[in-house]
Amino acid sequence: MKLKGEKQESSDCDEGSEGKMTLLLALVALISAFGSSFQYGYNVSVINSPAPYMQDFYNRTYFDRTGVPMDSGFQTLLWSLTVSMYPLGGLFGSLMVWPMVNNCGRKGTLLINNLFSITAAILMGTSEIAKTFEVIILSRVIMGIYAGLASNVVPMFLGEISPKNLRGAMGIVPQLFITIGILVAQIFGLSSILGNVEGWPVLLGLTGIPSLIQLLILPFFPESPRYLLLQTGNEEQARQALQRLRGWDDVDDEIEEMRQEDQSEKEEGHFTVLSLCTFRGLRWQLISIIVMMMGQQLSGVNAVFYYADRIFQSAGVDDNNVQYVTVSIGAINVVMTLLAVFIVESLGRRVLLLAGFGLCCVSCAVLTLALNLQTTVSWMSYLSIVCVIVYIIGHAIGASPVPFLLITEMFLQSSRPAAFMVGGSVHWICNFTVGLVFLYMEAGLGAYSFLIFCAICLATIVYIFIVVPETKNKTFMEINRIMAKRNKVEIQSDKEELKDFHTVPGGQTEKKEFASIEL
Repeated sequence: MKLKGEKQESSDCDEGSEGKMTLLLALVALISAFGSSFQYGYNVSVINSPAPYMQDFYNRTYFDRTGVPMDSGFQTLLWSLTVSMYPLGGLFGSLMVWPMVNNCGRKGTLLINNLFSITAAILMGTSEIAKTFEVIILSRVIMGIYAGLASNVVPMFLGEISPKNLRGAMGIVPQLFITIGILVAQIFGLSSILGNVEGWPVLLGLTGIPSLIQLLILPFFPESPRYLLLQTGNEEQARQALQRLRGWDDVDDEIEEMRQEDQSEKEEGHFTVLSLCTFRGLRWQLISIIVMMMGQQLSGVNAVFYYADRIFQSAGVDDNNVQYVTVSIGAINVVMTLLAVFIVESLGRRVLLLAGFGLCCVSCAVLTLALNLQTTVSWMSYLSIVCVIVYIIGHAIGASPVPFLLITEMFLQSSRPAAFMVGGSVHWICNFTVGLVFLYMEAGLGAYSFLIFCAICLATIVYIFIVVPETKNKTFMEINRIMAKRNKVEIQSDKEELKDFHTVPGGQTEKKEFASIEL
């Protein structure tokens, strides 16, 4: 008990000294998220509004080439490819995370990634002039690769440069900019702005501007100190980066913490995806991120957005005004994600996850009832609108932002890139699957589709309640100890060593042998 008390006192002292949000730290977060995460969100919704004009361009281009109108089935296929190539590219991008962040660094990966976005923006922006729709489909794959890398690397980068008591808020900043990107695309996509026959190429091409800004500014900011020390072995650069980020010179405690982790890295080596999947000491962490990522994407968020326009129309909203209501939903998404940034450190990760998935679960159940009764009960259409709003709130505060944050917190430096590669791949595979399957579900089950999403949300809630620990204001070491108990591996309790696996004192030889077997 005395040891725990000492550690708690030390933890309190660390919190007081590490909790400063410096101007540089804030700027790194803003530039990283604006230049990368923003575009993920922007490209999720940018083709929704101009879809009729883009499809007409496909048809005109085909007619100019062949002299015959495009077959409706072929046009549907081309448009399906335009939509689905984005998440497929996201999967490819996620598979590139592990090699790129280990060889190029976190900041270096973000800078290289900008080349994908700028290239795709030029191709999409000039597609109408070049009279080729094929480059739009190709560009959606390229933007997907960009988004797949960005969605994983930005949370990893911000999580590694943040002090522990700001790690939650910083970890949600990428999701905040994703929602801002969706909202900006919805606003620019209004028919009165760029969502029209003349403006859609510009709308698609604008995605390159944030990348260009990041490419010009991010090189002046420091790389992740953990990457510099633990993966390049450059302690001096790591110390300088920490001093700039923290705003003071005394960073010896954090450097020492990293040295201890460095010792662990030398003994155990870096994890590949295969070794991560077979390592007993990280089994429940891996299962947890897979479950949370599946719950995030299979909980029906895309379906709710798909149904939203129809729900508003049934409530009497004029067809011409539905686009403005959609923008208002996007604004609610931004506001609630911004709220999550401020409350995640006070309420904790578990509370936001349980509350978020809980709201989504209840909303899907009630929405099923409301959609089936709205033809017979007049006020049910208004209840449907309430369900949509409540669902968006639930997803914004917990289901969307927290899973990526927990990947950073539940894994150490040696296993984190592989964990992000697994989590990101699950994220994009499920995203692609929902986009592919939902239209068939909707055709076969109608409103009852939401009962499936309700069940998935409920299953995710049960898992989180039983397995996922609270990580608020804990070091990576403390989180590692909590999960070690569930993994049924023993850890050293008398040394502050940041390791992916520990044994009791005196069991060093046994530890090495076990680790080599597991790896």
